[in-house]
Amino acid sequence: MRTFRIGGVHPQDNKQFSAHQPITECPLPQQAIIPLVQHIGAPAQAVVEVGKKVKVGDLLAKAGGFVSANICSPVSGTVSKIDAATDAWGAPMQVIVIDVEGDEWLETIDRSTDLKAECALEPKEIIDKISAAGIVGLGGACFPTHVKLLPPPGKKAEVLIINGVECEPFLTCDHQLMLEHGEEIVAGIRILMRALNVNRAIIGIENNKKDAIQHMQELVKDVEGVEVKALMLKYPQGGEKQLIDACIRRQVPSGALPIEVGAVVDNVATVFAVYEAVQKNKPLVSRVMTVTGRDVQKPGNYLVRFGTPIDEVIQLAGGVPEGTGKIIGGGPMMGRAMEHTEGMPANKRLSGLLFLPEEESHRPEPDPCIRCAKCVDACPMGLEPYLLSKLFENEKWEELEKHDIMDCIDCGCCVFTCPSHRRLLDDIRPGKAKVGGILRERAAAAKAAAEKK
Repeated sequence: MRTFRIGGVHPQDNKQFSAHQPITECPLPQQAIIPLVQHIGAPAQAVVEVGKKVKVGDLLAKAGGFVSANICSPVSGTVSKIDAATDAWGAPMQVIVIDVEGDEWLETIDRSTDLKAECALEPKEIIDKISAAGIVGLGGACFPTHVKLLPPPGKKAEVLIINGVECEPFLTCDHQLMLEHGEEIVAGIRILMRALNVNRAIIGIENNKKDAIQHMQELVKDVEGVEVKALMLKYPQGGEKQLIDACIRRQVPSGALPIEVGAVVDNVATVFAVYEAVQKNKPLVSRVMTVTGRDVQKPGNYLVRFGTPIDEVIQLAGGVPEGTGKIIGGGPMMGRAMEHTEGMPANKRLSGLLFLPEEESHRPEPDPCIRCAKCVDACPMGLEPYLLSKLFENEKWEELEKHDIMDCIDCGCCVFTCPSHRRLLDDIRPGKAKVGGILRERAAAAKAAAEKK
């Protein structure tokens, strides 16, 4: 049984609280708050005005650039506001607010549960439908899916890798999605294979999901070119580069994308969304998210329309448990503690809500680095986190670039393994932002210089 070959850690998975809880649909909100940034890349640009009546599936905001994504209405009603707001982490965001009226869908959307496994569309038609539907990677990165399906000149996809790993502790939404919608996921895989013109696909699933492995193996046993690969438990196996290494033993070079080694990686939830977009004309308007924690009254996997205030999702799960110290958006390794939940909507990025009790929510005070190199051993990207942290503290931006800080995937392995409780990722994240800005300025200057010639 395979896993990736560089670094990694073994946190307790804590899946038991919400594992095998059936997907439960969250009721519609009275008012939906839809952010215009729910993806990597340029913000979407609003195409509706205040007072506009919309149905589920109507385009609210169009992609603001090549790396961007459409946003379609998750509810029906009247646009009451287009305004600035702040998210649960204090960052500014532009939002469209809709007063919900009924649940009226576009007539072109097939809402039946009938399986439509066969797709005869040409690759461009498939990619255009995925783009129109606003589909992004639902494993956490939120990279626009249609962009992944358009390799740069000179690059060719050889294999499609499907991420069913769900290595983040506590989260179980992808696991449950495979159990309940495996047939649609397999159909989505075949659609993506057609779009990419590849004849091989691998579904990677960690071995703590034996029922999902068996279920998906049964579903693909007669599907040519598609296999399920059971993987050893190791975090962060759901990272693109780690999953590629585990599945096909190819390592993506520093600074490169998976297509450099002939691979395209998509999450199972993304693949399900692709199926619904291509075969049912359904844009991405909802996702399954996990609400969990040791003291949560009704932990589970909830299907939530985007724009639904997360306070309403929390109430569906029994409310905030007494003694909660932190609410994490996502899982404990890569998720972030929320400053507040008021006005914060469910969106494409939000895979879960984790409630940590007070006694587990405070980090110990950091001690001096003891040069043990455990962070180096744990880093799945082969970086030196202790060094990156020190370079950030001293504002050594050129040195940070030289030591490949942009390769960091924010997995938190370095923090998890540090015996001195150093706040390594707290330094590396803003260091990445600073170096990334420098790189963008350099690229813009080079482009301007080239245009003058």
